[in-house]
Amino acid sequence: MKLLIVESPAKAKTIEKYLGSEYKVTASVGHIRDLPKSNKQAIDVENGFVPSYVVSKGKEKIIRDIKSLAKNAKEVILATDPDREGESIAWHIKEACGLENPKRVVFNEITKNAVQTAMSSPRDIDENLRKAQEARRVLDRLFGYDLSELIWRKVRYGLSAGRVQSPALRIIMERERKIRAFNPVTFWVITALFNMQKNEVPFVCTEEPTNFNEAERILSEGKKGSWSISKIKETEAKSSPKPPFTTSTLQQVASTRLGFSPSRTMLVAQRLYEAGLITYIRTDSTTLSNDALSMVHSEIIKKYGDKYKQMRVYKTKSKSAQEAHEAVRPTSISKTTAGTTDEQKKLYELIWQRTVASQMSDAKILRTKITANIKGRVIPDFAVNGSRLLFDGWLMVDTTARGEDVELPKLSVGDSLSLTKIESEEKQTQPPSRYTEAGLIKELEKRGIGRPSTYATTIRNLNTRGYVEKNGRTLFPTDTGEVVSDFVEKYFADYINDSFTAEMENELDDIANGKRKYLKTLKDFYGPFRKDIENKKGIEKLTNLGNADPSLLCPSCKSNMIIKLGKNGKFLSCGKFPECMGARTMDGAEIEGPKETGEDCPKCNGRLILREGRFGKFISCDKYPKCKFIKESEEEVAKRSTGVSCTECAKKSTKENITGVMVERKGRFGVFYSCSNYPDCKLAIKARPTGRKCPLCSALMMQGTKTIPERCSDKGCEMHNPHKINKDK
Repeated sequence: MKLLIVESPAKAKTIEKYLGSEYKVTASVGHIRDLPKSNKQAIDVENGFVPSYVVSKGKEKIIRDIKSLAKNAKEVILATDPDREGESIAWHIKEACGLENPKRVVFNEITKNAVQTAMSSPRDIDENLRKAQEARRVLDRLFGYDLSELIWRKVRYGLSAGRVQSPALRIIMERERKIRAFNPVTFWVITALFNMQKNEVPFVCTEEPTNFNEAERILSEGKKGSWSISKIKETEAKSSPKPPFTTSTLQQVASTRLGFSPSRTMLVAQRLYEAGLITYIRTDSTTLSNDALSMVHSEIIKKYGDKYKQMRVYKTKSKSAQEAHEAVRPTSISKTTAGTTDEQKKLYELIWQRTVASQMSDAKILRTKITANIKGRVIPDFAVNGSRLLFDGWLMVDTTARGEDVELPKLSVGDSLSLTKIESEEKQTQPPSRYTEAGLIKELEKRGIGRPSTYATTIRNLNTRGYVEKNGRTLFPTDTGEVVSDFVEKYFADYINDSFTAEMENELDDIANGKRKYLKTLKDFYGPFRKDIENKKGIEKLTNLGNADPSLLCPSCKSNMIIKLGKNGKFLSCGKFPECMGARTMDGAEIEGPKETGEDCPKCNGRLILREGRFGKFISCDKYPKCKFIKESEEEVAKRSTGVSCTECAKKSTKENITGVMVERKGRFGVFYSCSNYPDCKLAIKARPTGRKCPLCSALMMQGTKTIPERCSDKGCEMHNPHKINKDK
């Protein structure tokens, strides 16, 4: 028996179909080792930046299973993803499982032919690729942890910085500052409507006056003037298709056309890849293999005819593109639709269209511009533009990019025009627009910051850490994001500028290509960086972000207020804090401060205080953070109470002999229900309790589905899944 190890169970099932019975295919389920959370033991800087890896939580059983299978295997083959991260995972599997001389194969696509071809030429683990990925991981850890620790001390606990995340945030803030500094200019758009062949055709003034009197003069002259056609210009234009998808362009187009976030796009694309429907999704190459080109051209001729086919070779713009990888494309061009979910089908169709269109003829468009003016021409020209598709070419496939024909009447120079109406509309110039996720990815790629595989994670981190908020498709920097970006830009500008970040990516590429050493790269970076961190430890803590509006005085003592950063963004604090706890929102509304409850803390000799947080009012010890006692206020419990008593409290009772009630809460996975006496009682269930007890185990019954009205909340109880009981019966 030969053992083949891949990353994904879904991929394992697909590959197992293409290999004979002599192979056993198993999955590592992604990474099996990583750096420990504590930074102190993670990297031995003094002895050559040696990382200290630990087994990832929950992967112990997987390692045991792989070891057991490897004992009886004639040969062990590692078939993790075909990139640096995949090479790193293969090495970690080898090290953690104690594998001797395992072989390495890569599948750029999971088809029978590709799998069998790859299996016929195994190789050793590429140490250069593995070292490049390790260098990236170590660099990110050193940069992120050291800088984040300083930000905790000088700005606020819990904030973070990152080698790619911080430049991305800086780019967003640069645009935000331009928007704030923008001074709008007023101008007038003047439109003249002419009656042409029973239709009203709008001509727009080719100059937009910025002076009201000039706009009025054009209107006055236009109303009394005699209009005629002064020029007609027809030009035939070509529209060429775009290259096949790379990782970043796939994320961009999926965002604009399908509304998918980058993370969602990568997740759906990964499923398509694992099912053998598309090629590997992490690539910055726009090339297609000769076999793929042959398939595409055959499909175009078969479906649309020979005149729609055109051989095209695209040059990859990225200097560091891995040309060994193809662009993202379907593995079988004859499949116009594929996937098991609606999301998969939509993304597959997008990839299919882009791949086929990339090898099709140019579209031919006739563009027409008709210019008109009054006799004497004392005002600017007015013009209207039209277009007509002469030959659809690649637009036959990518119909979304086609647009609509704008037909104009047949006219000749000198023809008179009948003016129906002429009017002006006052407008103002608009500031530059904020970035969308697609726009930010495009900008990061343009500046050489990060790599295709990092974009989705970078944007997700900005969202989850509260540095940006997504409104529709637009990314808005938060107060927290602005403060963190300002701090890093002020004190560590050299490490988040475009040239440094792009150069660091080039150095990592050089390690992958065997042109640069791991140790030298890390030493060259970390020596100066650590010195800068140490030098900045003496700067003052950023507790004051500036003075508030003098008209907004402290609600408690009427003193002047200052701007501060809290967990929920900026707020106004009394200038005499901590002597005075008065606070306001940035809009001036009073914020209720902590209030004494008159109770003693049950965990220490402190006093309990009623506070207000992002999830409502709660009670905590006044000695926080030394004492972390916390409980919900009665008001909040009453708001979210289900009225159902906690069965665990009823069994063992609490210190005060009070049985808790089940209350609704929100967590990272959505709504759930738990005891109001948390953390003393940790009972939690997924669905709303019905108030009845299970007839088998006396646990709480909870709401079920349409087919199961209610079920037991205890997973170990037979009543947790009544369908199974009925099936067994």
